[in-house]
Parts: sequence; C-alpha cells; structure tokens
Amino acid sequence: MKPLRSMLYVPGDKPRAIEKARTLGADAVILDLEDAVAPEHKEAARANVQAALRTPWPCPVLVRVNGLGSPWEHADREMALLAGVDGLVLPKVETESSVTELHLRVPLWAMIETPRGVLQAPAIAAAPGVAGLLVGTNDLARALRTRPHPERLPLLHALSATVLAARAAGKVPIDAVYNDVRDPEGFTRECEQGRTLGFAGKTVIHPDQVAAANAAFGVSDEQAQAARDLLSAWDAARREGRSVATHRGALVEQMHVDEAHEQLALWEAGRRTANDTDSA
Repeated sequence: MKPLRSMLYVPGDKPRAIEKARTLGADAVILDLEDAVAPEHKEAARANVQAALRTPWPCPVLVRVNGLGSPWEHADREMALLAGVDGLVLPKVETESSVTELHLRVPLWAMIETPRGVLQAPAIAAAPGVAGLLVGTNDLARALRTRPHPERLPLLHALSATVLAARAAGKVPIDAVYNDVRDPEGFTRECEQGRTLGFAGKTVIHPDQVAAANAAFGVSDEQAQAARDLLSAWDAARREGRSVATHRGALVEQMHVDEAHEQLALWEAGRRTANDTDSA
C-alpha cells in the first residue's frame, strides 16, 4: 500500500521550486504544465520538467499536462511519456472516451472539475488505465456558480459523488487544493473534512501544507497501536473459538479486522516514505 496523503503541485516554470520539492516529504509530486504556467512560459516549463525527470526522485512524479484540444497537449504527453514519468494528470476530464482514446502506457489521474465530469465520474473512474480521480473545486465552483463556504457546503454532493465513483471502481480519490496558504487552521479543517468524506489524500500547493496533509490522511503511532490492540483481541477470540470479539466495549467483526490491517499497512508505508525522503 503506497500512501498518497499529499500530492504537491509544482509549477513547471520554476526550476528552483522543482528541486526543492524533492526534499519536502510529499507522497507524490505533480509537475504542472497547465494552470500554473502562463502561455508564454509553456515551452520553457516543458523543458524544465523534462530535465527534472532525468534524475531519480524519492517519490512518484506525475505531470499535469495541458488539456485535450489545447495547443500544447501532444507535446506535453510525448515529453512526459518519453521521460519515464510515473503518471499523467489530465485536466477537465468529462467522458470515458477522452481517457481511453489516449492509449497511454502509464497510469492516468483524471481531474473532475466540471459539472459534466462529476456526472460522468463513475464511467471515468472505471476506464482502463485510470489510477484515480483528483477533484478540482476552483473550476467546479465557478461552473456551478456557487458562493464560497467555509465547509464547502455547495460542493459536498460533488465531492461525495467523486469519492463514491472512485471507490466503486477500486481507484484512489484525492481531494482538491486549499487556496489560502496563509490559513493553516482552515487547511487542517478541510483535510479532516476530506478524510471524513472518504478521500485518500489531498492535492497541495505550498510546502507548508505537506506535513499537515500527511498527518490528516495518515495513521498516527497511537492509531497504529490501537489497531494492534484490536487485532490482539481478535486473535484471542479466535483461539477460543469465537467468531466475534469485544474490544474496549465494542463488537469486533471481520470488517474491523480488515480495517485494522489496512491502518497498519498505511502506517508502515508512511514510515517508509519518510525514511526514503530523509535518505534522498
């Protein structure tokens, strides 16, 4: 189980930021050729990303290419595929065919950021080659004509629909970015909300957001120990021939055991990721 608690967007036209991203502890880095790069800087950004992909990274590296129908889409995809990227992020995906017709050789992460994309999310998530769905709430909120809300109330249906589509297809749902990098408390609250809704992690846009996302979507040492204690109670019950156990006053069944194993696997993976970053 590879954690994807934090996926850090880095503008492709900022070489120093790209190099710094290697050291920040994000579970994945998304080198961005799309919204973060002005049209006059697209060519230079592509060259920067190509250069960055020539050397090993301590985490998976994805490239967000420019969207279908843009003047840069073919050159972006060709560069990324030849450079050996770990996956592509495709913006504003609205149909299953827009994914399947690309015939990619690497995992694709489809961005759900339009009303049509939300409605088509189940088909998109189920498409071969799709690794997960990334929500883009900035474009989605604008398309829906919603007003800002601290609890993202106008977007809750779309957020849950994206999680449902991804989980039903066995794919990974990743929550949207939080725009105000000067509001760490608000960011943490939104991370907790995303975790509650079922997202596996969050896309982030600033180095200071990485650790908070890793904490919110990860498993703490205390939670890992609680999982071990539950498994011990289960094992004791099974040795006594019982099909269920009681732990801390709650009934324990097989689904709770499976969840505890998942928690421990994620905890172990998070530790390995941190060690890989420290040794890079």
